[in-house]
Amino acid sequence: MSEAEIPDDHPRHDSLVTRHRIEDGVDDGITSRQGLIAQGRGEAFDYLLGERTLPSADAAARAAAAHLLLAEHPVVSVNGNAAALVPSELAVLADTVGADLEVNLFNRTEERVTAIANHLREHGATEVKGLRADARIPNLDHKRGRVDADGIADADVVLVPLEDGDRASALAALGKVEIVIDLNPLSRSAQVADVPVVDNILRAVPAITAHAREIADADHETLRRIVEAFDPENAIADAERAVRSGDLESD
Repeated sequence: MSEAEIPDDHPRHDSLVTRHRIEDGVDDGITSRQGLIAQGRGEAFDYLLGERTLPSADAAARAAAAHLLLAEHPVVSVNGNAAALVPSELAVLADTVGADLEVNLFNRTEERVTAIANHLREHGATEVKGLRADARIPNLDHKRGRVDADGIADADVVLVPLEDGDRASALAALGKVEIVIDLNPLSRSAQVADVPVVDNILRAVPAITAHAREIADADHETLRRIVEAFDPENAIADAERAVRSGDLESD
């Protein structure tokens, strides 16, 4: 069964769609085989969250939108799973908030970077960075430390969906505002983020875009109030309570 053949009313529709997209990503050289494992882990947490967006996650998406709109140079980092799951949505978000898209991979090869960049362009991205990788994040030895000098290295706000904790920590150490999309509220990525969006990336990226469009005309003071009102510790605690409660009933 292909993604197009999955009935819209199938009770596991979204889950099946993500599985197909990750599988296709592996076949197309976009997603690494390790990405299959990461997707399975995330799906387990989404199930425990009731496969729904918590109010605290929606508040995080709104704060993320405000940060991106306030930024002088926002960048959206894209790995293989993100590119496979929400390529069009990432392109729309980047266009909405004026952000760069930059490919950044742990299992980096030039072939994968090129494949992901082409995939993003096919889904609406006009410019994709990450191919030059002419700068490095300090204290990060593996290939994910390689970034573009005029991209992530120069960014003041970085959205890093589905990232490893060590890179999230390294970016935080540079003083960059970090927005993380991660279904595991206990992950190091979520714990160090200025804005942890504990939600499925399929829901989170469109939600950030929707909030950005809603507040696009707000003045600087209003956006700053949205940012300052958000409490990352409360967002993490709320998501952890939802996971531990065992209540799988959706709202």
